[in-house]
Amino acid sequence: MSSLKLFNTKNGVTEVTPRLAEVEADVQDLIEAKMETMLGVRFLASEYSTGPVHGGRIDSLGIDENNAPVVVEYKRGTDAGVIHQGLFYMAWLLDHKDAFRHLVRDRLGVGVASQVLWSAPRLICVAGDFTRYDVHAVREHRRSIDLVRYRFFGNEHVGLETVASVTGHSALRGAARRRAVAEQRSRSDEGAMAELAAAVDEVLLGLGEDITTVQRKQYRAYQRLRNFACMCPPQKVKLLVYLKANPKEVDLVRGFTRDVTGLGHHGTGDLEVQLRTERDLERAQDLFRLSYAAA
Repeated sequence: MSSLKLFNTKNGVTEVTPRLAEVEADVQDLIEAKMETMLGVRFLASEYSTGPVHGGRIDSLGIDENNAPVVVEYKRGTDAGVIHQGLFYMAWLLDHKDAFRHLVRDRLGVGVASQVLWSAPRLICVAGDFTRYDVHAVREHRRSIDLVRYRFFGNEHVGLETVASVTGHSALRGAARRRAVAEQRSRSDEGAMAELAAAVDEVLLGLGEDITTVQRKQYRAYQRLRNFACMCPPQKVKLLVYLKANPKEVDLVRGFTRDVTGLGHHGTGDLEVQLRTERDLERAQDLFRLSYAAA
């Protein structure tokens, strides 16, 4: 069970007792209504039928910031079956890609439907709690799975806590990173920029154990539940990283940081950080931590 304690400091200090939902639907309805804010996932459908042969209903379907398909399953309390149930539905989804594309097209348009990232589907399990066996189990799977614990505090607050977050290819992450650096070097004479990209990757991954990554052609995303950083492929003399930190809360430095709110760019986040040297990377680490904390 979560050890988080919440206190109301109005007229003294009183503890706000955490509680579970009365019924599972209370959690599902709340998250579906504000899914992009709470999970970083655009909501597509609720209780999505998998047809008469399969005979099931996916609690929620969505698509995340990197256009990866997302299956969300909910449980009021602790239920070991939530992970297996979610994986069952994810397997169905991967066998019915056209159905998902049509759903995305109808809800979000042809442009998004044409960019679905099938290499990185995700399962998010939201439940009252998880056992140590659940946490171990997700680390043994080859799928991207997030275990998220919820608690209601009074009638006006809800807390979400990531218990475990695993990328399907996390076991190969180090090897993949080395291959990516080697490929960058082979494509370009700018070996220094490739080495800087590898250093940035190491720093971002080192911010926490709950970080997973998604590789797209235009950028590499670093996420908890939501993206907190996106690193673009190295340019000749600089490397661009986009962060979720609020540009209005940062002292912008010309040639180093830039507010790109409303401006087109690859990846997600409105704060652009321009890195040219290892010294720039040192300067950027406080911003990386700020963005990580905000995700």
